[in-house]
Amino acid sequence: MKHVTVLGCRVDAIDSDGAVARIAELVRGEKPSLVVTLGTEMVVYAQGDARFREIVNSSALSLCDTIGVKIAARLQGAGVRERVTGVDLLEPLCTTFAERGVSVYFLGAKGDTARRAATALQARHPRLTVAGVRDGYFTPDQEPDVTAAVAASGARAIFVGLGSPRQEFFLAERLKETGCAVGIGVGGSFDVLAGNVQRAPLLWRRLGVEWLYRLVREPRRWRRQLALPQFVWLALRERVSLRSTRRFS
Repeated sequence: MKHVTVLGCRVDAIDSDGAVARIAELVRGEKPSLVVTLGTEMVVYAQGDARFREIVNSSALSLCDTIGVKIAARLQGAGVRERVTGVDLLEPLCTTFAERGVSVYFLGAKGDTARRAATALQARHPRLTVAGVRDGYFTPDQEPDVTAAVAASGARAIFVGLGSPRQEFFLAERLKETGCAVGIGVGGSFDVLAGNVQRAPLLWRRLGVEWLYRLVREPRRWRRQLALPQFVWLALRERVSLRSTRRFS
């Protein structure tokens, strides 16, 4: 599979259909496989955390989640045609899992959000087997019990919506113990599916300004958006550096 490295983080050149097909293969395997939906905030965070960067780069799939990562990848010549966000991935994955009898565990978000997200997906995919549901409000000391509960459920795949980097660290450390073949970090997808958060209209998404829509509706997110200009600066600096290296090599 073709890929490119953006600020030290691997981005796989694969579209949504390809990602679903690849995950369908991984879920049949014996080796636990971590799937990352890589966004600009995560890339910026990785600049100061080598362990997190290694988790991204050693994952089975590192998907392009945001417009910033997509543009940076394309500038480096990668054939990244579209974003593959966590929330966009869940629907077709559940179609495939329902058809193939793959059981799924939903872990993350607050209160009954994960349960409502699972219920919404089951309503659209009646044959989907939901092995279990658990909110994301647990302490590090409780992780062994959470992991044991997932293992006892018999789930083959787990959707983890704990936010980044927590969800990636959890999967890197616990996926094997859960007994799941695939673990996918899905960020705030459960909130969207449960109806807690309204997603940007399609036009905003196509224009690549979904982040702006979220900021307008939720101004408290402004601190998180500070990662965007930082990402742009770092990506442009990397681009100039690469061009200079190629010119004099």
